[in-house]
Amino acid sequence: MNKLDEIFKSGKKNLLNIYCTAGYPYKESTGEVMLALQKHGADMIEIGIPYGDPVADGPIIQQSNMRALQKGMTVGLLLQQLEEVKEAITVPVILMGYLNPVLQYGIEKFCAEAKSAGVHGVILPDLPFHEFEKEYKSIFKKHKLHFIFLITPETNEKRIRKMDQLSSGFLYAVSSSSTTGSTVAGENKDHYFKKLRQLKLKNPIMIGFGISDRASFENACKYASGSIIGSSYIKAISDSGDIDELTQQFISLIKDK
Repeated sequence: MNKLDEIFKSGKKNLLNIYCTAGYPYKESTGEVMLALQKHGADMIEIGIPYGDPVADGPIIQQSNMRALQKGMTVGLLLQQLEEVKEAITVPVILMGYLNPVLQYGIEKFCAEAKSAGVHGVILPDLPFHEFEKEYKSIFKKHKLHFIFLITPETNEKRIRKMDQLSSGFLYAVSSSSTTGSTVAGENKDHYFKKLRQLKLKNPIMIGFGISDRASFENACKYASGSIIGSSYIKAISDSGDIDELTQQFISLIKDK
């Protein structure tokens, strides 16, 4: 069974998924960051594939992308780094990126190598669902990789149900239509979260964008299986301190181990 399925079937609540950009804060740090996240309580790890035009991301993650690319981070190097630590990583691993670098690498090759490197799911926010269904769904299924779609407060119910049908692993509920790292208004956000819960979708829901501290994490978890934190963690490890120590300090502010 895919580890994403295992963790949701376990019944564990308040799942914490932390995003980190591959090759950040320095080129060879991907494995070190993953090991620190796992050690200190992340339930799953989302690795960002650096890209020059990450349209869904705010300035903090954009800057981490640029820094990683400037230092020579590539899709191939990322997959190699994942391969090197896969035996030590026991939590689910998700790759989040954009379609163009994956197509340039070769989507069949990407899926095969990602699976070999211990990846359990993939998020490509700029891949339209009709294109996924027609062109790529069979490739992800062949390599037993979950493909995770994003929905926003503006996504209508018909489209949400279609994306729920096509998604596997979980459904990524973006807390607002802004970019990552943005703060979102409480009442509108909670209304949207309640609506999603009432739809009784087949996939578990993980909520992301604008989740930055214990309060926003716990509030999102009231309506979903867990929550995704990215920008605030990237900011926390941006200083030239010890990654393990900085990660421990950050996660201790979000949840009890």
